[in-house]
Amino acid sequence: MERKFVLSCCSTVDLPYAYMAQRDIPVLFYHYVVGNQEYVDDMGRDPAALPRFYGFLKAGQLPQTSQINVADYLDFFEEQLQKGDLLHIAFTSGQSGSVHNAQAAGKLLQEKYPDKKIVVIDSLCSSSGYGLLVDTAADMRDAGATLEETAQWVLRNRNKVHHQFFSSDMTQFRRTGRVSGAAAMVATIMNICPIMRLDDKGAIKAYGKVRGKKKAVEATVNAMEEHAQGGRDYDQRCFVCHSQCPEDAQMLIDALEERFPRLRGKIRLCDIGTIIGSHSGPGTVAVFFMGDERPAMD
Repeated sequence: MERKFVLSCCSTVDLPYAYMAQRDIPVLFYHYVVGNQEYVDDMGRDPAALPRFYGFLKAGQLPQTSQINVADYLDFFEEQLQKGDLLHIAFTSGQSGSVHNAQAAGKLLQEKYPDKKIVVIDSLCSSSGYGLLVDTAADMRDAGATLEETAQWVLRNRNKVHHQFFSSDMTQFRRTGRVSGAAAMVATIMNICPIMRLDDKGAIKAYGKVRGKKKAVEATVNAMEEHAQGGRDYDQRCFVCHSQCPEDAQMLIDALEERFPRLRGKIRLCDIGTIIGSHSGPGTVAVFFMGDERPAMD
């Protein structure tokens, strides 16, 4: 079926670039800086890029990330508009101000191309949860939905994409100021894993803590059972991603497949990319799924 519009996103979807290209979803890349060198959020195109990034973190080098500016959005959007009307789903405003630059660029181009439609939506989602939202929107596009129908679905459902995660390494949380040095030291000594999720604004909130990875996995699976659409019968998209801890991710997948038998063999495993990883560091594992409305949290 002929597609009625172009669907695009940013690289913080934390899905492989090859998959996004296969789905015909253009991507605008974030960048990060270490020292005086700029690097692209690679999305798996270069197998050496992600190990190099985590090597920087291990060496104590703190990457600097920044918003995508209006000029970059203008260039990217204008290129897409040559193919047709555009729906851009942007990285959550709860973690970056880039979406405001995207919206500003969209307004400028709407004036330049009054015969085109350009819609920019704040996903309120991050990492592979953002990817899950965009991936589902691509299904609608491919099934023949209009830009307006797809945009309305995204707005209605963006806050139903749950992001449930834990971390067993507090180093980067301490370096970025998300956790105090003293709290991070105590967590490390006591083998404490914070339990976290995204709130209704797309911001990271820690709301619990447990001792040890097994209990962290159990808490994560319990949270999914509580919130997933259909409970234990959940059979929709489910993505798991991790930052340099594949064994922990597999532990979570095994537990999810036991609790949610209709997901067996269907969970997609992804890497946390460089932009999200700049804040989470190594040792973070997350699951993303469709559920009830995400809560407001102080």
